[in-house]
Amino acid sequence: TYAPKLILLDISDINCIRDVAKEILNCYGCVDILINNASMKVKGAVQSISLELDKKIMDANYFGPITLTKAILPNMISRRTGQIVLINSIQGKIGIPFRAAYAASKHAAVGFFDCLRAEMEEFDISVSTVNPTFICSYHRQPAPGNWEASIWK
Repeated sequence: TYAPKLILLDISDINCIRDVAKEILNCYGCVDILINNASMKVKGAVQSISLELDKKIMDANYFGPITLTKAILPNMISRRTGQIVLINSIQGKIGIPFRAAYAASKHAAVGFFDCLRAEMEEFDISVSTVNPTFICSYHRQPAPGNWEASIWK
């Protein structure tokens, strides 16, 4: 068994993910199970959500998990074992009004991890996606004009 170690990671900060993965692998030598469970969402009409916010949601919900997975994957492939789990959302299968950026990022993640599942079969690496229905998330009430505070994390 290993003593727990807290390693902070902002999944939307793509530039630091590889360094964090390297720190984890240096500390423990391997990752047996990777559970991608971080997410950001925003509620609003398509025309009222800025492209900047669309990109931030995509970074957190799509590029973040795939960047972390790609950083850990070579270790799993070399050991020919491992499990990767994506905790996603039903909105990765069905879009609903006022959640376009969120649903798009979740659709993209489902597509990536479905392809990854097929590719990793030959290495005995299991890839699973979990698409729960609506869940209660931490939410901050935004100040007027502060779109960043309207994000659920």
